[in-house]
Amino acid sequence: MKIRKTKYTGAVNLAAYIILSIFSVMCVLPFVVIVSGSLTDNAIIVSEGYSLLPKGFTLEAYQTIFKTPKDILKAYGVTMFCTAIGTGIGLVMTTLTGYVLSRKEFKYRNTISFLIYFTTIFGGGLVPWYFMISGVLKLKGTLMAIWMPGLTTAFFIILMRTFIVASVPDELTEAAKIDGAGHGTIFTRVVTPILKPGLATVGLFLALGYWNDWFRSSLFSTSQSTWTLQYYLYNLVNRAEALRSMANQSRITIDNLPTEAVKLAMAVVATGPILLLYPFVQKYFVSGITVGAVKG
Repeated sequence: MKIRKTKYTGAVNLAAYIILSIFSVMCVLPFVVIVSGSLTDNAIIVSEGYSLLPKGFTLEAYQTIFKTPKDILKAYGVTMFCTAIGTGIGLVMTTLTGYVLSRKEFKYRNTISFLIYFTTIFGGGLVPWYFMISGVLKLKGTLMAIWMPGLTTAFFIILMRTFIVASVPDELTEAAKIDGAGHGTIFTRVVTPILKPGLATVGLFLALGYWNDWFRSSLFSTSQSTWTLQYYLYNLVNRAEALRSMANQSRITIDNLPTEAVKLAMAVVATGPILLLYPFVQKYFVSGITVGAVKG
């Protein structure tokens, strides 16, 4: 069907392009400032503040971060391992749970759905959760304590169940049953191909959660070998702040310690890989508008 254009169509499109361009610039500018600040001399940042272009160009902040490349590469490896295994297993768990809860023939789906939803309102709190991981499961000091607790959430399960109900028509599953397919075949060959937008969405959320996590490392890590990238950089900044504080108390000048620039360089180092991942996932968000539609 051809869309009829009116005399106002061009003006509306122009206004939409202008508004979208303004919002795009507003989204990009903060990251430009971060990159510029990471390449700016720390003394200039302290005295003059941030700017769009680097002033007193220097790589000192990055040299501070990569002063011990073995340690930061180890932290990168831990984060990449936890992100990969946690996202993969988490997607399988979330999708299988959402599929089971979406089946009308499952007798207890409403009861289990309520119990899952109940955890979003009431929870045991941090202390029981910590004792369960470290005391009951005996996982403290292991990598499993870093990635296992974040495999899925009630929100992801409810989101996936809703997506399956909205995107997978009952006619498809009924036709597969008539052809003799079981639930395993229906899930892998009928439901999963339609769920690419949902899988991409939940997978991106899971990956972002693992990549940005530092809290579980602070609770359960007993050695630097299980530090994630975020927790490693967090400790790096804390050490720099502690040195500056000790120097100020001792009236010793250490202006060449790039504390502020290190914070910005850390943001670049931490967000760079995940920014490269997003363009490969974005197309599935767009295709989610039409996926699952049934022609009448």
